[in-house]
Amino acid sequence: MSVNLIFKIAAVGILISILTQILKQSGREEHAFITGIAGLILVLFWLVPYISQLFETVKSLFAL
Repeated sequence: MSVNLIFKIAAVGILISILTQILKQSGREEHAFITGIAGLILVLFWLVPYISQLFETVKSLFAL
């Protein structure tokens, strides 16, 4: 896993938290919730290849 991915995840987290706070202050709770979910889905799409690689590694360790 590269450090670049960690910085991207941190940047998305900061941006989502700022957007969520702005939307909550303006009374748009539903949009704030959807924004948070969208950020989570974006980060999960970035992590799926690494999770798949982890499962393949664990499977190869326990293969006979």
